[in-house]
Amino acid sequence: MTSEWRSRDGRIGVLTGAGISTDSGIPDFRGPRGVWTKDPIAELLSTYDNYLADPELRQRAWLARRDNPAWAARPNAAHLALAELAQAGRAVTIITQNIDRLHQRAGFPADRVIEIHGNMFEVVCVECDYQTTMATVLDRVAAGEADPPCPQCGGVLKSATIMFGQQLDRRTMMKAALAAQTSALFLAVGSSLQVEPAASMCAIAVENGADLIIVNNEATPYDSMATELVREPIGTAVPRLVDEILAARG
Repeated sequence: MTSEWRSRDGRIGVLTGAGISTDSGIPDFRGPRGVWTKDPIAELLSTYDNYLADPELRQRAWLARRDNPAWAARPNAAHLALAELAQAGRAVTIITQNIDRLHQRAGFPADRVIEIHGNMFEVVCVECDYQTTMATVLDRVAAGEADPPCPQCGGVLKSATIMFGQQLDRRTMMKAALAAQTSALFLAVGSSLQVEPAASMCAIAVENGADLIIVNNEATPYDSMATELVREPIGTAVPRLVDEILAARG
């Protein structure tokens, strides 16, 4: 492994997965204590066809959204370190698989966060252009509507997230690919790198000359491409890496 990447100039791309938010109290999905590991049925809540077809599943999904720990979560040391990197003037873009908006809440510029899986704070109708806030719909749930329909067309409502079996937004993925292509340094933080096409951002970055740093406590399919593998806890690893990047530039 080489340390030359620390002093590289140019753009920095960061792909973040569920692992970056576990220190904020939000469990990951596929880890030993992950949501889907503990409760495989919970994965059905994120499967588009099942969600559309099963009213009882939708009712359970609204309760899960209501009880999501992200409502009370706060940015942790890793989120804050990445925000510091941007605030220090580095040209850094975050591509996140997360829906919790903790990067923005940490102070990272919102216009440089690409949410490839959407976010949990907005609601859309699957049949028309109706949009509203999650808080608005959860108020309806609290008032007794177990599966609130769209007030505009009567269609099915869902969070503004991309479910399994649902197409990713083409423009969003183009922006993500461009961020990867133009990066001199690319960090993959807290992602299993098993979900495509998000994980392929690592390959795009490397193919275009970037150094790839993977911060994850378990092996990933992209480890062989990495310039450096970091297995230490994300909450200490990311602040350390950011400090080293800033010190090398200074």
